[in-house]
This record gives sequence, structure tokens and C-alpha cells, in this order.
Amino acid sequence: MRTKALVLDSVSSPITKRVYNMALDEFFRWYAQEPRSGFTKATVSAWRVTLEERGLGSSSIIIRMSAIRKLALEATDNGLLAPELAAGIQRVKSAKSIGVRAGNWLTLRQAQALLNAPDITTTKGLRDCAIIAVLLGCALRRSEVAALAIRHIQQRDGRWCIVDLYGKHGRVRTVPMPAWTKVAIDAWTGPAGVVDGYVFRPVNRGDQVRGEALSEKVVWQMLRPYATAAGVPGIAPHDCRRTAAKLCRAAGGELEQIQLLLGHASVQTTERYLGAKQDLVHAPNDGIKLRIAV
Repeated sequence: MRTKALVLDSVSSPITKRVYNMALDEFFRWYAQEPRSGFTKATVSAWRVTLEERGLGSSSIIIRMSAIRKLALEATDNGLLAPELAAGIQRVKSAKSIGVRAGNWLTLRQAQALLNAPDITTTKGLRDCAIIAVLLGCALRRSEVAALAIRHIQQRDGRWCIVDLYGKHGRVRTVPMPAWTKVAIDAWTGPAGVVDGYVFRPVNRGDQVRGEALSEKVVWQMLRPYATAAGVPGIAPHDCRRTAAKLCRAAGGELEQIQLLLGHASVQTTERYLGAKQDLVHAPNDGIKLRIAV
């Protein structure tokens, strides 16, 4: 369908393309099930109700509604939909995400167990340990891990960093690298003979490096057995990204610096990643040293 192609061509992230493709296919199937009044606010409102009736979580509904809004925008820009119809569709409310847990976070002990899970006496184990170290230490997305190249790893201000990293929406950022993450990468690249190109490569059943690039799907599949072995089944690469943010905050990191590390355009997005929980024992307002004269 031409309009779907316009949407997919307008986004650069492979993950966003895949999610939008799924969401739009789902919408078009629903739309074709019975006669509709056209691509209007009423139709999109009915679609949102259908999603809610299916019992989908707020994040799933938000993603699907985002794809529909993008569809309306691209259709209007290309003269396929009247601007007033697109404006109505944009006003259809999505699910609220306030107060909803946005993923999983590991404790420091759990993160260490995950990092220790690969068998580093094997080539594959060294690679997987390095990938987990990058996920937990640098908070990279799995697509960014797959695209990480040797040229990205450089020294800046006396420390190792990942420089000129292209992230979501084409944003470019520099990510400081903890010393232990660099140690893990060196432990993999040395024996694997990786001196240029992509940092992470496929490893065959014979524990030999084969191929020049690793897919982001492999990053996700690689993590699952280690998460189970570490006692945290179900942990995904993005949960490691959230964990990195929360551990940074717990170590005293400033919110603005964590936002830069993650490459977020909005500090509100970073705050959701931190999974903040109110501490009633060590309350911040206990530090207000005023006195009452009674």
C-alpha cells in the first residue's frame, strides 16, 4: 500500500520501521473487516477502543496510535488526505503512560550476575560478555550494538568513548565508556582478530568467527539464555539500557548527563527510564533544616 510505504520510508530506525509495519498491517486488516466511513477521527477513535478492548497495555496502544498519526501526517503531506481530517486524527487521545511501569530494571547484583553468565573460556562467551558489558555500561540500544564499529571507539578527554554514534531519529552522541566495558571489548576483539569494521561478529558452532556483521535480532536472542542463567528470565536488551540509567542515577549521576548518555531528546523520557521509586525512609525534605519555635 502506497501510504504505508510513505510512513516506513519516513523513519530511519529499523526497529521503528518494523513496529510501524506491524501496527499498520494490523490496522488495515481491522479496517477491511467491515465498511468504514473512511480514514477519519471517528474511525481512528473506534480503532483505539478496539485496542483497549483487547486488553493491550498502554505502551502497546501508544505505539499503534503513533503509527496511525504518522500515517495521517504522511498522507496529508502527499496530498492523499485532507488537512482537516488529519488534524482530527491527531486529536484522538492515546493511552496514558503516567504511573505505568515501563520495563524491567536489574539491581547491581543482578547486573553483575548477568555480566558473569557467559563462558569466557570460549570465543562466543568473550563476544557475549562484551555485548552485555556494552549494554549495561554504555546503555546502547540493540541496533546500536549491532552497528558499533571499531572507528567509534576513540579516546576523548583522556578516556575511552564511543564517538559519533548514530541513534534513534538520526541523533548523534558521544558515549563515555567505563573501564570494565573497554576491558571486555578488548578481551573479545584481540582473540577474534577484529581490528576494523564492526566490533561484534557472528560466531559459528565451532566457536569460530564467521561473517562481518551481527544482526540486532541476534543481540536479543543472545541475551535470553544468560538472563535465565542469572536468575532474571525475560530480561531484554532494552532492560539493560534502563538498568544502566538507574545504576548511573544511584551512583550519583546527574539527570542531564544521563539524558545525554541515553541520547534522549526529552528529560521526561529519561525520568521514565530511571523507574524512580519514592524513598520514605531517606526523604529529601528531611534535609530542610528549619525549626519551629514552640
